[in-house]
Order: sequence, then C-alpha cells, then structure tokens
Amino acid sequence: MDQIAYCNDLLTRFEEIFYHELSQINARCKVELIGSDFLNDKNITGNTVEELVENCIKAIKAEGFVKEMTGKVAGRGILLKLNMKGCIHLPKEAKLQAEGIEPYLCPLANMISEQIISKLNYMTTYSAGMHVDSAKGECSIYCAIYKDMDDIGKVSDWTKE
Repeated sequence: MDQIAYCNDLLTRFEEIFYHELSQINARCKVELIGSDFLNDKNITGNTVEELVENCIKAIKAEGFVKEMTGKVAGRGILLKLNMKGCIHLPKEAKLQAEGIEPYLCPLANMISEQIISKLNYMTTYSAGMHVDSAKGECSIYCAIYKDMDDIGKVSDWTKE
C-alpha cells in the first residue's frame, strides 16, 4: 500500500468538499493549521526568519517530503516565498487542478509558518497564494508574515518578486 498516495487522496477529497462548502477564499484561512505541528518536536532554531526557514527546510528535506526547497523573504519583509520541487503532496494538487479547484492548502508552508509564529513571536502568518505546475513538478507558495501591528498595514506587489 502506498501510504503517501492514500494520505494525498484523503486530503484531496477533504479539500474538494471544503472548497465547495466554504468557497476558495474562506477555505484558505481555515486550513492553516493542517500540518503545522509536525516540526514542533524537531528543535528547529533560528534568530531570524531566514535562519529559521533554512533550518525548517533542512528538516523537511531530511524527512523526504520534498526533493528541493528554497525560501526567500521579500516584499518589504512581509512575503515569504517558498519554492519546491518534487513535493510528496504534488499529486494532490494535480488532482485538485483537474477538478477545477485552485490548490490552497500546503502542509509544508503551514509547518514553517507555525515555527515563525512560535519561535520568533510573529503576530500572524498566512498562505496568500499558490502556483502549482504539475507538469514540471514545481510549486511556489506565497506566505504573508507579519511580525507586529506595524507590518499589518504594509502592502507589496508580490507579482514582481
């Protein structure tokens, strides 16, 4: 039995139902804790977002969840852009796209966002968008990261990042 395929099928069905019940906009903000607990017992450290993200990526790659992954802070310091290749969840995203549903749940991004909040005391984070290219086996996740109230008012055109 392919356990990863089984779990991806479960997540796919969940996301399809959730998407249709809540609409894409409402569904995105309701799934940000899915996967977030995985790194909590891995003793990830870092004094900056960049250091913490780099160490999260090392742990995620060591688990075999993704073949390649990078993270970059941009967009006036409120954008964390994650690029991945060979993610174990890519088949899930491909199935959603085939059903006409824009992918909106990334457990790996949720893992990293949770670490930013819990280790660096950021006020909030959220997945603002995903671009999935199933043919190339790649995806990009755009996460908003807000340290404090001063950051929440910042705006950036992430399409230029």
